[in-house]
Amino acid sequence: MKKLIACFLTLALALTAVAAMAEGSLTFSWWGGDSRHEATQAAVDAFEAATGATVENTYSAWSGWEDKMSQYFASDSAFDVNQVNWNWLYSFVDADGNSKFYDLNQVADIIDLSQFDEKALAQCTINGELLAIPVSMTGRIFYWNATTFENAGLETPKSLADLMAAGPVFAEKLGEDYYPLSLGEYDRMILMVYYLECVYGKDWVVDGQLNYTAEEIAEGLTFIQSLEDNHVIPTIETLIGDGADSLDKNPKWMEGKYAGIFEWDSSATKFEAALNEGQEFVVGDYFTDMGEYQGGFTKVSLALAISKTAQDKELCAQLIEFLLNSEEGARLMKSERGIPLSKAANELCSAEGLLDAKVAEANAKVLSWCSNALDPQFEAAALKNSDGVYYDAMAGLSYGDYSIEEAAEVLVEGISAVLEAN
Repeated sequence: MKKLIACFLTLALALTAVAAMAEGSLTFSWWGGDSRHEATQAAVDAFEAATGATVENTYSAWSGWEDKMSQYFASDSAFDVNQVNWNWLYSFVDADGNSKFYDLNQVADIIDLSQFDEKALAQCTINGELLAIPVSMTGRIFYWNATTFENAGLETPKSLADLMAAGPVFAEKLGEDYYPLSLGEYDRMILMVYYLECVYGKDWVVDGQLNYTAEEIAEGLTFIQSLEDNHVIPTIETLIGDGADSLDKNPKWMEGKYAGIFEWDSSATKFEAALNEGQEFVVGDYFTDMGEYQGGFTKVSLALAISKTAQDKELCAQLIEFLLNSEEGARLMKSERGIPLSKAANELCSAEGLLDAKVAEANAKVLSWCSNALDPQFEAAALKNSDGVYYDAMAGLSYGDYSIEEAAEVLVEGISAVLEAN
């Protein structure tokens, strides 16, 4: 009888807990491609089924997303749980400099922080407050459409010399609208910094100060311009004329006319999925002939954070714990947000063969190669947004509105102003 009573009490408590959670609801926002949307929706559905909670999802492609989120946070109407970029932890603050994000140390009894590398957690910690949980670490790397290169009679590039030589071959053998690589304005900025770090072996920013001279930056811009001049990349005017919101939705990428990207390792899935049938998508290599050093940086790919305005922060923490650390969440999310940083999720996905092979290959190359530090302000909205300094300099150079020296000055002045303001 005592055992029976104990069983009834246990069941009653369990039902009470589920009922309490069933009354809870929260909102969740993220950006990404279709494959991320599908995986995340499936994981959220599983969370709702397991807890009885209700989750209202909002998601979209990246284009315009940061501006939209800035408006939500500025008006204290942000979603409860948010997928965030690392730099948002520094830029989304109130008039007094206080973060818009909740200190997740306060829900450490719900989110198992021991599953995450301490150095990664430290990147998301400001003034002792853990403002987000890093989902994965990432860096930029080359990906190639091997089928297009084969059609041009070439192997995928193993060096900068290979890439430069491929441009004229593409134009001659495949047509003027075929290019070995496609780079938007922000892509050009990151590749330029990678190039300069390979040449000079120093971080882009040190102690809040730009660590490169105007002359050195002009050298980097000369490299970027040489890619256009050698038919390696299309002009910005050409890319805008394509009329696509993002490259993975550009028909020229889908058809293989643009045969390469320099992208975050975690983005492989959406770019491969966008290709028309019969094309081979492969991970590239870093170019050792760019310089004496292993340039490039890694960063927190993205993270999950709770808004200070969230009503039920414990329920929000339960969602994050489910998505990042639980077996079911890990099985459903796989590597849609990069190779999982959570030890439990990584071990499970590795053991069950759930990680995207290309993402895993790229991530391993990134983490073993890149040796430079990323400044938190590198991704500041005033720099990387479509109306920001990077776009101004790179588009101005491509259109011929700026000389190389003028574009370098735009970058120096714009970047220095952002650094001084922070």
